[in-house]
Amino acid sequence: MRYVYTFLILLFVTVVAIFAIQNLRLVTLNFLTLHVTMPLSLLIVGIYLLGLVSGGALVALIKRWIRGASR
Repeated sequence: MRYVYTFLILLFVTVVAIFAIQNLRLVTLNFLTLHVTMPLSLLIVGIYLLGLVSGGALVALIKRWIRGASR
């Protein structure tokens, strides 16, 4: 089973590396007066991580509300 997990990790890293290499085009992100230029792959990974953190925080908040309401 260890070999299966190792293969899956290597497959995932390979896919992410191919994605990053193929999306090196620079994009400009504009928000109010802020202008940031970065590679598209970095922007997508950053948005994914931001969603991961904010989604986890939202789930924790809802669980806290449910526990508070049931007391």
